[in-house]
Amino acid sequence: MTTSPRPLDRLIRPKSITVFGGKEARRVIEQCNKMGFAGEIWPVHPKLDDVLGRKCYRSVTDLPAAPDAAFVGVNRQLTIEIIRDLSARGAGGAICYASGFREAVNELADGNELQSALVEAAGDMAIVGPNCYGFINMLDGALLWPDQHGMLRVENGVAVLTQSSNIACNISMQMRGLPLAYLMTAGNQAQTGLSDLACAVIEDPRVTAVGLHIEGFDSIEALQRLAKRARELGKPVVTLKVGKSEAAQLATVSHTASLAGNDAVSSALLARLGIGRVDTLPALLETLKLLHLHGTLKSFDISSMSCSGGEASLMADAGVGRKVVYRALKDEQRLPLRESLGEMVTISNPLDYHTFVWGNREKQTTAFSAMMKGDYAMNLIVLDFPRQDRCDAADWVTTCDAVIDASRATGAVAGVVASLGENMPEETALRLMAEKVVPFSGIDEALTACEIAAEISRHWSQPAAEPLLAASRAADEDSVTLSEHEAKTELAAFGLTIPQGVTAATAEEAADAAEKLGFPVVLKGQGVAHKTEAGAVKLNLASRDAVLDAAKAMAGVASGYLVEKMVAKPVAELIVGAMRDPVAGPVLTVGAGGILVELIEDSAILTLPTNDKAIRETLSGLKTAKLLGGYRGQPKGDIDALVRAVASVASYVVSNASMIEEVDINPIMVLPEGSGTVAADALIRRRKTRA
Repeated sequence: MTTSPRPLDRLIRPKSITVFGGKEARRVIEQCNKMGFAGEIWPVHPKLDDVLGRKCYRSVTDLPAAPDAAFVGVNRQLTIEIIRDLSARGAGGAICYASGFREAVNELADGNELQSALVEAAGDMAIVGPNCYGFINMLDGALLWPDQHGMLRVENGVAVLTQSSNIACNISMQMRGLPLAYLMTAGNQAQTGLSDLACAVIEDPRVTAVGLHIEGFDSIEALQRLAKRARELGKPVVTLKVGKSEAAQLATVSHTASLAGNDAVSSALLARLGIGRVDTLPALLETLKLLHLHGTLKSFDISSMSCSGGEASLMADAGVGRKVVYRALKDEQRLPLRESLGEMVTISNPLDYHTFVWGNREKQTTAFSAMMKGDYAMNLIVLDFPRQDRCDAADWVTTCDAVIDASRATGAVAGVVASLGENMPEETALRLMAEKVVPFSGIDEALTACEIAAEISRHWSQPAAEPLLAASRAADEDSVTLSEHEAKTELAAFGLTIPQGVTAATAEEAADAAEKLGFPVVLKGQGVAHKTEAGAVKLNLASRDAVLDAAKAMAGVASGYLVEKMVAKPVAELIVGAMRDPVAGPVLTVGAGGILVELIEDSAILTLPTNDKAIRETLSGLKTAKLLGGYRGQPKGDIDALVRAVASVASYVVSNASMIEEVDINPIMVLPEGSGTVAADALIRRRKTRA
């Protein structure tokens, strides 16, 4: 897929639409009529004279003018011919509905060839798909969409984009009060990907935020353009990136022919770009509600009120392990809360206000206002509505009234949270949205939304990251693995501290080298992939005879020797590695090193290029940070030196980005504060240098 963006305005905001095909094309006309599309619609059919009262044309050349948008709902072979004709006519773009292209390459051997032919036929004209439903534009009533949906016309709202047509259908049926301005599918992303579409819709002044359901990244360049433009416009982007499990990754390849990158890399990439990430569809929609109404949040500080201790406990527990903070009440809040709620209530955050003010709008408003005056970024009130068909919800409506009154009076951002999603009626959600109060369906979803909105704000408050390092590589290049000594020498040139060391061809030369270096020493056999398992590493050798004995013992597996000064006992051992991710290019991994690599999951990803601030923040998030900080009276590690060590490896990788396949430094020995670091072992695998 090409990375050069094509103009998409005519396609997604058309004034004229042409349709090709049978029942799918008819449905497109039905939906446009139903939603009040004001432009021209031109059906093309070889036999029919009209469709739903619209005059039919026999071919692209017969159309009154070049259409802005086309829905092509015919078989895959005919699709290519029509796309070629539309491109020649100067059409604005087309939706390719047919399947049987690259997504079906295992079943249809010519799927790849057909998809390439389709892209070639399109030329400079934008196409979306193939293997996709198209899109819904509810701002203008333009629907290139061959099916029913559950959406209504809106004046502004969010854009949601997905590769999956079925997921899009499901989202269109949401009853959560979220105003959907655009709902778009991308299918195979043969030419135009999700990020390209998102870059187009985010420019619409009526769009407030963008949500992406991503199975496989389409274009890193386009994703970076989207993040940059989102920041400039102040329109947040949030994603649901799937592919964490092996099964999900296999499904992605078979369904969309997209390459799903390593999940940890995906998270690091999105965080670098200031794009939020959620794990579920409900969380995506609930986060978009908040972003639509209020954009990003100024901090992670939130408050919670409920009329039940059980609900207060649920809210408190749901906040454990999150970035959101139930900040303590200010002194000036306590007296008004006490006066409005009485002596029986414990004044705290989260707050159980009991039922003493239940059903009393004035007293509830006073209490809610007192909480909202605490300068929290978000003020949440837990409220599950009773069944509308069996119960009387009058008191619940009163509570909503009080929340609205308090939010208006204080100017604070507020949300009503139903602990069970089904207990937020759509009618109530729509009313709250109209009053700028966020109707959250689910506690976890509400806290996720707050966390992401605050995290995006934090990211935007800092300088934008440099463009991602995503160097290309030639697939036909063989790779070579450097010896440990060669690898260390290359890394040392970029500032990484390595032990004093000498290579030796024989046991006698190794013993001579050890005497010159000074005991104790480490002896390693060269040419051995897994030295420890092969018995090709001997530590703390304190004499010439010890070196000779060790060298003779490993002579059968070693092609030579590396003799190094023994490193002092470290505070901690870390691993720093680099790999070439298929999506993000070269990235760094930092984490617990030595034997802990296989015992505990303690690592993090750094996308490249990086800087000292990002490295320090990443290191502070590791479990190993406790050791580095001086665990249980032990000395602190030299964190400044560790930051420099990681930075030196990053610099090496950036400078050799087109050649590096893998770097593994395990361990980096972190010595006590002020004593530095030493790379005890290193591996580099890279492409062979061309002559």
